Amino acid sequence: MIKITLFCAAGMSTSVLVEKMKAAAKTKGVEAVIEAFPESTMSKKLEEGIDVALLGPQVRYKLPNAKKLCGAKGVPVDVINSVDYGMMKGDKVLDFALKLLNK
Repeated sequence: MIKITLFCAAGMSTSVLVEKMKAAAKTKGVEAVIEAFPESTMSKKLEEGIDVALLGPQVRYKLPNAKKLCGAKGVPVDVINSVDYGMMKGDKVLDFALKLLNK
């Protein structure tokens, strides 16, 4: 079971993307827990345990800090492609998360 966590400003639009990612995971036969939270909760969520962290494009400026936090836990982190985010391409974002996990 893979735990993918998306972080954004407030979690509103990202929650729609999460549902699309869950549907894509089901279609691909990937067992995953996919959730979205405000970026301000990243430290807490890392303590709870996640496998990969994705930042919404609106909080891309937080990437340097996120890399420090996630790096200390060995969790890959990167910013979701803004086109895939804007078009709510759950399959593309899921593939991106899985690729980060396998680096």
